[in-house]
Amino acid sequence: MTVERAPADRGPGHDGPDAYMPITNGFDGIYGLEIARTPVGESDGGVVHGRVHVGPQLLGAEGRLHGGVPAAIAESLASHGTGFATLERGLVVSGLSNDTTVTAPVAAGTTVHAEATPHSRADDHWVWSVQLRDDAGRLCAFSRVTIAVRPARR
Repeated sequence: MTVERAPADRGPGHDGPDAYMPITNGFDGIYGLEIARTPVGESDGGVVHGRVHVGPQLLGAEGRLHGGVPAAIAESLASHGTGFATLERGLVVSGLSNDTTVTAPVAAGTTVHAEATPHSRADDHWVWSVQLRDDAGRLCAFSRVTIAVRPARR
């Protein structure tokens, strides 16, 4: 994963790290995911923060944020969070399930702020909950994501 530092910025109610790092490769780079926390520490419960600025390219037919974007954000934060904690042990991660519910429309010009929290860290899978809020702090989507943890194939 190639990551570059972004200017210091905090979302509403965000008490995590000062800097967001844009993901510059793959699908996450295409829709503009930025992650605020790289290491998953025990002291903070392993919470991973992310955000996406909503531009016109992310809108659906009705002119609001496409429902697939919150699902992609949730899956990516859960995958990154699991990977941060397991890759050094030679393990690989892969999404198993993603149940995302969109609760409010999001317009262009808004930033979606996401917080992913691990609830189960089994040897072969992790289960995460992710809340996504708009700039006003309104819940716009929530997800439950399960990530597989497997030995790397040689």
